[in-house]
Amino acid sequence: MAPMGIRLSPLGVAVFCLLGLGVLYHLYSGFLAGRFSLFGLGSEPGGAAAAPVAVADGGTVDLREMLAVSVLAAVRGGDEVRRVRESNVLEEKSKGKTREGADDKMTSGDVLSNRKMYYLLKTAFPNVQINTEEHVDATDQEVILWDHKIPEDILKEIATPKEVPAESVTVWIDPLDATQEYTEDLRKYVTTMVCVAVNGKPVLGVIHKPFSEYTAWAMVDGGSNVKARTAYNEKTPRIVVSRSHSGMVKQVALQTFGNQTTIIPAGGAGYKVLALLDVPDKSQEKADLYIHVTYIKKWDICAGNAILKALGGHMTTLSGEEISYTGSDGIEGGLLASIRMNHQALVRKLPDLEKTGH
Repeated sequence: MAPMGIRLSPLGVAVFCLLGLGVLYHLYSGFLAGRFSLFGLGSEPGGAAAAPVAVADGGTVDLREMLAVSVLAAVRGGDEVRRVRESNVLEEKSKGKTREGADDKMTSGDVLSNRKMYYLLKTAFPNVQINTEEHVDATDQEVILWDHKIPEDILKEIATPKEVPAESVTVWIDPLDATQEYTEDLRKYVTTMVCVAVNGKPVLGVIHKPFSEYTAWAMVDGGSNVKARTAYNEKTPRIVVSRSHSGMVKQVALQTFGNQTTIIPAGGAGYKVLALLDVPDKSQEKADLYIHVTYIKKWDICAGNAILKALGGHMTTLSGEEISYTGSDGIEGGLLASIRMNHQALVRKLPDLEKTGH
């Protein structure tokens, strides 16, 4: 009997109880999901594209801090690359075949560099998505701490914090670019690279040369420690291309720009982008354009794209389309990179390169 003679409806009581249970379930399911994600439960490092740690509130990240950690990651990865090469114990193996039928090689230098770079970035920024070329083995998981110090050269160029939502960030790691050349002991081509994209657009780029210990970095609308050269030859350019596809590009380039055009075969996308810039490294060749005519992975090109963009340059497909650094890990439309040139005019000059690439 209810007080004051009020009779409670059994149906009303049942509805009230169900509503209460629903509210409790909603509150506790969100709480537990957040707890599980904080402790990393239900997630493990993936292969080429590791999923982000899902946190109830991803918050924001400071791009200056991300740049500082990216530079440190590239350098530490480069230390592993150099140490393995100098030990001459590469433990070389093939991951399979490339689209061109060549061995897609991997060495212990790739693996150890990847581990250092991935876990440094993941420990510092657990809520951002990190895509890396090599598989991340959960059995090798380690916590690599960052001291939260931003180097003076970065602070000098970028004086104020630049915060973005963590969920908008995708990091692309190449722990050893030019593995083929690495196995051939062609050290000048080898780089380690980190790129940060925001909403698919490249914003931060780091390219590190382990064997000369030179590092180039840049932030779009921020600053950089590398510059463009003062002059480029647009009429009869020096064109840097892949060592494995030099003949394919040379044929069309000579038809487009004339017989005075110079083709520079080179390894590594990072090395090729640096060829367009003013780099104080005697082993670095100089070029006016970078052209690639076949499929290429985004971790190969994202860092270079960000650096060129920060300096006013361009990197697009051969048809002039911007490259989005979300979704699939590669692009089909070839590559054209330039700086201080009329990029769209160059695109119009090269109508047949994409067809040649296919």
